[in-house]
Amino acid sequence: MKQVVVIGAGPAGLMAADVISAAGHSVLVAEAKPSPARKLLMAGKSGLNLTKAEGYDDFLAAYGDRAQELRLMLEAFGPDDVQAWAEGLGQDLFTGSTGRVFPKVMKASPLLRNWLARLEGQGVEVKTRWRWAGWQGDALQFETPDGMVSATPDATVLACGGASWARLGSDGAWAALMPETEISPFQPSNAALSVTWSGHMAPHFGAALKAVRWQAGDLTSRGEAVISVRGLEGGGLYPLTPALREGVALFVDLLPDIPLDQLRKRLSRPRGKASLSNHLRKTLKLPPVKLALLMEFARPLPDDLAPVIKALPVPYTGLRPMDEAISTAGGLRFNALNQHFMLSQRPGTFAAGEMLDWEAPTGGYLLTACLATGRWAGLGAVRYLSA
Repeated sequence: MKQVVVIGAGPAGLMAADVISAAGHSVLVAEAKPSPARKLLMAGKSGLNLTKAEGYDDFLAAYGDRAQELRLMLEAFGPDDVQAWAEGLGQDLFTGSTGRVFPKVMKASPLLRNWLARLEGQGVEVKTRWRWAGWQGDALQFETPDGMVSATPDATVLACGGASWARLGSDGAWAALMPETEISPFQPSNAALSVTWSGHMAPHFGAALKAVRWQAGDLTSRGEAVISVRGLEGGGLYPLTPALREGVALFVDLLPDIPLDQLRKRLSRPRGKASLSNHLRKTLKLPPVKLALLMEFARPLPDDLAPVIKALPVPYTGLRPMDEAISTAGGLRFNALNQHFMLSQRPGTFAAGEMLDWEAPTGGYLLTACLATGRWAGLGAVRYLSA
């Protein structure tokens, strides 16, 4: 039996611990926070989106320019495998109309509780309030309530998370412990937009823009966003983050199900004595929040309003701060790892999860890749220990 330390008790770290302990090795999980998987539990408060039931090619495409780096991991542990894994932990699942898969209880705590119980049964020890402080020679150093603790395991798995939601444990501080050449700078992903509103938008703060299509450069997304006092946020915008980080112009199609020619035809109906607002409500059935957005960004209204409704410019001043983002891009570069996710410069040390340099939109893609890379790194460690 070999000794393994897994640093980080999020989904990637727990999955690595699961795989390694199931192979018969002794595993200690070191977690900086007072309890495991805080970010997973927070995500579960709005319904734990485990994965997405869709074709493999479409699923892989969600990872953009990192699809090839993640291909083997997701082939080995993809959406079907995530569902089987969750069901194996006692979770009844359902698939929504968009293909997103959730536990029927719509929260993470029952799954996490059962997972931790399984890990305990496999001999996994979880140490909380153990913050990794780097290496001293070959020994891992941890700041603990009892002072500095050293450990020299036979293998290590780093699953330290990204750099958003620091209060839940993903503060990116681990990057300072790595060579600068191995780190891509962190950037916000799945982030809200900062928008400067005029006073007339205040009544609509908290309202959701539904049934719209967003476009930024070559990226498009259909989904809702919420108007907040600080800007716009929501799953409809998150897939566009790579373009929005670069300041690419953003447009919204307020009526994506109505072709341009039909829209012009409806707008040509006699208005009579009705105000323009009432005319638009009646002929297009525009809800108040869409009408308010049109008036906010399209004034003075052109004579040919249809093209503007189909591609309304949405000025923004940038993304919200990184710590408010759901996830981050950047992190440990893939060229610093071998094919089994072992650090090339530190044999026996593996890495997984959001600390790697990839990003994905919400919708189950984030969690699936965290689980898949955690499993891959765990299998890599098992292979290393048996060599």
